[in-house]
Amino acid sequence: MLFNSKLPNVGTTIFTVMSALAEKHGAINLAQGFPDFSPSERLVRLVADYLEKGYHQYAPMAGVPALRERIVEKIAGLYGPSLDPIHEVTITAGGTQAIFTAIAAFVHPGDEVILFEPAYDSYRPSIELAGGTAKAYELEAPGFRPDWEKFKRLISSRTRMIVINTPHNPSGTVLQQEDLLKLEQLLQGTDILVLSDEVYEHLIFDGRQHQSILRFPGLRERGLAVYSFGKTFHATGWKIGYCVAPAALMTEFRKVHQFNVFSVNTPIQHALADFMKDPHEYLGLGAFYHFKRDFFLDAMEGSRLKPLTCEGTYFLLCDYSAVSEEPDVEFARRMTVEYGVAAIPVSVFYQSPREERIIRLCFAKQDETLEKAGRLLRKI
Repeated sequence: MLFNSKLPNVGTTIFTVMSALAEKHGAINLAQGFPDFSPSERLVRLVADYLEKGYHQYAPMAGVPALRERIVEKIAGLYGPSLDPIHEVTITAGGTQAIFTAIAAFVHPGDEVILFEPAYDSYRPSIELAGGTAKAYELEAPGFRPDWEKFKRLISSRTRMIVINTPHNPSGTVLQQEDLLKLEQLLQGTDILVLSDEVYEHLIFDGRQHQSILRFPGLRERGLAVYSFGKTFHATGWKIGYCVAPAALMTEFRKVHQFNVFSVNTPIQHALADFMKDPHEYLGLGAFYHFKRDFFLDAMEGSRLKPLTCEGTYFLLCDYSAVSEEPDVEFARRMTVEYGVAAIPVSVFYQSPREERIIRLCFAKQDETLEKAGRLLRKI
């Protein structure tokens, strides 16, 4: 049977490959971005309570009203704007579904979408499935900071959307207020949309502040902001997140959402609505992962790997050029097999070939896991 693949250049993701390699060789998996500890016991009990109460049927398409109200309260407290929970918030099956839906809703064949590389691997395939063309602005190691004068040269009459990600996966950098102000200025007078991936919004360190597009009126009016409960509450397998956008944009977003998911896990939505009544459950997340970052850095002290600055997320980049001249994919494979720690090679987050010798390690792990990983990394 003959057919043409819509994604001919896409194979099994590196995350699946490295996780399988880690399992095969009994290595510590610091490759894929998920915690090896459980969510709050109180949250788990709330989910169980709603299951026992019989909340087994479809939720409203846009999400349980109580949960959307909690989200609006949270956003008002953190970022300022007063949102409409009925028309400006939609619960999604994770951040990735929200990203795909936003791109599918607005990108037409021939449109261009600008993204920053290294980039989360779902952006480009989603753009290509919509018939769009992805144009990459390549961030350079070790700082991974955008030069907005260079960036604006990528903007053309065909630009439909710009995808930003802060805190940034995989680099761990955080956009500053001046970055968002510059982007806001660049887009004045255009019809260009901004898709802002903010799933690590609470994982920011060293006194920095998350600069959501919701803080900036000129970006909010053209923006779709994406968030993840899985990242925030240590439950990535629950696959639940949300999208925030002005009503006119959300109307189009929901046209796609209702046909690729329709609605999201009912008992978990109700449980999250109850759980979020206490904002300390998410406001303390930055300090929690700040400790994890520093604990991991201490554990690997003396390693020949050179850690780069980590301002946010639960990922740490390390330069291994003092260890090997191997390409990063080969080095990551060998590190898994020979030294017992699995990592992600950063080159896979770029479309064009890269020569930087940098790997990504996830520190969303128990202290015992990080301590053991540190001992192994010191042997490299």
